[in-house]
Amino acid sequence: MSKKREKVDAVIVGLGWAGSLMANELTQAGLNVVAIERGSWRDTSTDFPTTIDTDELRFISRRAILQPTAVETMTFRNNPIQQALPLREFNTYQFGMNVGGAGTHWNAMTWRFLPNDFQTYTNTVERYGKDKFLEGMQVQDWGVTYNDLEPFYDKFERFAGTSGKAGNIKGEKIDGGNVFEGPRSRDYPLPPLKRTQLSMIFDKATREMGLHPFAVPAGNTSGAYTNTLGINMAPCTYCGYCEFFGCGNWSKSSPNACILPAVMQRPNFSVITESEVLRVNKAPDGKTATGVTFIGSDGVEWEQPADIVVISAYQFDNVRLMLLSGIGQPYDHKTGEGVVGRNYAYQTISGAGVFFENENLNPFIGAGALAQAVDDYNSDNFDHTNHDFIGGGVALVHSTNGRPITLSGAVPPGTPKWGAKWKQAAKDSYQNYNSVYVMGNSYPHRDVFLDLDPEYKDRHGQPLLRVTFDWIENDKRSGKFMADRSVEIGHAMGAKTVVRQEPTAAPFSPMDNLSSHTTGGACMGDDPKTSAVNRYLQSWDVHNVFVCGASAFANNGGYNPTGTVGALTLWAAEAIKTQYLKSPGPLVRV
Repeated sequence: MSKKREKVDAVIVGLGWAGSLMANELTQAGLNVVAIERGSWRDTSTDFPTTIDTDELRFISRRAILQPTAVETMTFRNNPIQQALPLREFNTYQFGMNVGGAGTHWNAMTWRFLPNDFQTYTNTVERYGKDKFLEGMQVQDWGVTYNDLEPFYDKFERFAGTSGKAGNIKGEKIDGGNVFEGPRSRDYPLPPLKRTQLSMIFDKATREMGLHPFAVPAGNTSGAYTNTLGINMAPCTYCGYCEFFGCGNWSKSSPNACILPAVMQRPNFSVITESEVLRVNKAPDGKTATGVTFIGSDGVEWEQPADIVVISAYQFDNVRLMLLSGIGQPYDHKTGEGVVGRNYAYQTISGAGVFFENENLNPFIGAGALAQAVDDYNSDNFDHTNHDFIGGGVALVHSTNGRPITLSGAVPPGTPKWGAKWKQAAKDSYQNYNSVYVMGNSYPHRDVFLDLDPEYKDRHGQPLLRVTFDWIENDKRSGKFMADRSVEIGHAMGAKTVVRQEPTAAPFSPMDNLSSHTTGGACMGDDPKTSAVNRYLQSWDVHNVFVCGASAFANNGGYNPTGTVGALTLWAAEAIKTQYLKSPGPLVRV
């Protein structure tokens, strides 16, 4: 029998970006809030001091601050007729294992999704007709628009201290920013990061191609900054240790640096670490949640009663917890019915490796989001009339790091695998290699989904999540298109050798580490038959459960998802504060 804790106004499951933002908003509204985090407490000044050895082997190869597969994993298969097997090694799915979640170790590219990304179904049908969707695709609108979320994107950027240059302020296009972005109310809080030799080569080449290059918006602070919670951040030192590392310089946007120092001082907030939520508990009628059951660090099972339950863990964990708790009808790919597990999407990756000669790119001068990009081929920014796919992607070059283990494998085709010639090629490539990297749109398909594995269980005896995914035909076609564009850009940059990168041409493998950007499975929308949560991230079936994170995405944009996760969480928090607390119940009637 579970031990029972004192009831609170709200319990938050997972204290990454979404959980931290929600905790901030609800505690500011006066609610008593408890957060439960599977990982340990990690603090900027003590766990990531500037004196720490930024050891590539420890933090990247061995992923010191990521969740081990022994703690939790999932099973994987490419299609529904295969036998799914557990992933037992580190792979493309990168779970955080601490307070701050994946927001502690991310690279910090801080994008806003494009207006079309939220209304792809409506816009595609109006412009091209329904036949533009290939067989099996389940494209649907999100239930919110870019304009709905714009104030919350802005609010998130003020918390995070985002560095960038606007390309569209109130409809006025601005050269040097992303002229394809939705209208912004104002510019970023900080100017862009300093440009590298690589970004200047890319900028010149793409402009000469008639494209529109811009600095990628970065959660790496370009100058000293005090955010809207009064937390001070320091200028980035371009050390190149962002991805897989915590930042001890207070220069990388993270919950640990930007939100939690303020929230932890409030008497109406507490966090329970190293504890795993097993399920959301429901009232006998199944229409409301009464709290959650979790196993504490002492191995004892506890119940945390609460009036509101916010599920805000990693995207996969959100879906799994809903399935384990019986919240929402599980998706059945055979009938197309059900909503939890539906609309899972990944990221369509392509690009080109580029090898220069005597450019001295100095890759050790880097930051997680120090990049230059073009958005001309993303989403519906170009006319798809004569193309047999929808979507595209953002193409960029990034100066993220000069880490020797990571870059040692970047040698031109034909280089021996070992010996003196390999050593010379690795030495030459270190100063002369980079890539045109494309993060592409990913759209849902009937046979791509998440469910509970019928065979494999975790250490608590609960079913693992099963991932069924492979590149769909739209991915293959858009990936080929973007690889072609990347090769063109590589040649325009003057690269001596350009190596086409088209992973969509082969079956997807989770061991390829192409991208950690997974979305969907508990998607939002206006129709409870095709969405798990409504436009305010509120469960259609259990009205006091809100599910925040990339699990809510109805499709994936051609970007890193974090900025949109932040905006959606703040949008949902505003609805809770201004609507739900006044009159608890469904916020959308159908």
